[in-house]
Amino acid sequence: MRQNGDEVTLAIRAEIKLQGADHFIHTTRTKCNGRCEDACVVTVYPEGIWYRNMTPESGKRLIREHLLKDKPLHEQMTYSFQLNRFIPTGNGAKGVLRRSDEC
Repeated sequence: MRQNGDEVTLAIRAEIKLQGADHFIHTTRTKCNGRCEDACVVTVYPEGIWYRNMTPESGKRLIREHLLKDKPLHEQMTYSFQLNRFIPTGNGAKGVLRRSDEC
C-alpha cells in the first residue's frame, strides 16, 4: 500500500480495539479511493467525511476525537457530505474532472 496505508490501517484497528469500540466501528481497507494526491486517505461513514495525509498517529486521533468524541480533524478534512453531495473543504489537492467513460 502507498503512503503507509498498511500502517495507518493497523493503527486505526488497534486504537478501535484499545478503546473497546470494535462492537460499533467497522473498518474496510481499500487500495485506492481516487485521491492519490491526498494519500493516505481515510473516509468516515455515514458522515461522508474524507481525510488526507493520514498517518498512524492521526489515525489514532481520528478514533479518539472524531469517532468517540464527535470532534472531526478539520485540518485534515478534504470533503464532507452535505446537501446530498460532497463539498470540498479546500484542504485537499485540486481534483481532476474525468469523463464518465473513464471510470
